[in-house]
Amino acid sequence: MMMRRSFLALAASAALARPASAEPLTLPQISRYLESLTTAQARFRQVSEDGYVATGTLFLHRPGRARFEYDAPEETLVMAGGGQVAIFDSKSNQPPEQYPIRRTPLSLILDRRINLVGDDMVVGHYTDGELTSIVAQDPENPEYGSIEIFFADDPVRMVKWITTDGGGFRTTVELGEFQTGMRLSSFLFSIKHEVDRRAR
Repeated sequence: MMMRRSFLALAASAALARPASAEPLTLPQISRYLESLTTAQARFRQVSEDGYVATGTLFLHRPGRARFEYDAPEETLVMAGGGQVAIFDSKSNQPPEQYPIRRTPLSLILDRRINLVGDDMVVGHYTDGELTSIVAQDPENPEYGSIEIFFADDPVRMVKWITTDGGGFRTTVELGEFQTGMRLSSFLFSIKHEVDRRAR
């Protein structure tokens, strides 16, 4: 339930603006960085507002594909592929919950062409003097919540994001160092393959 709540928050009200103390990374710089991530993987640590902590591994295969494998005892699996996001509950025999990627800010990361300057989901662009962040929400459904993604500079890298659901519940995902350029099997991102595998 906790994992589902955290990822439903990705169907991203904007965060409060903060005063800028340094020049942020520009939106074109961030767009170019995200487009450069063809294949990548990183460890992550997810911390919920109520103190719940989970860890796992994130795999990216742009465009359009992502996989979040949660470690035991959670063992939840979240996959993006074929235009859908699927949430597999390790404690349920039911089919995964599925949502169109376009309904979630994951599209900001997974689209083939990324142009944050022209993306109407981006409602904020800030810096705290060390990290640059962009805030995104669904312009047609702001009640779903928001996501704020943080980037470091020199080199540009994505370091964390914070989702805020419609009730104001915040979840932070901290990312380890990305490894890039590896070969990743297409089966890692096939929702159908995972459904069939679990049905055996």
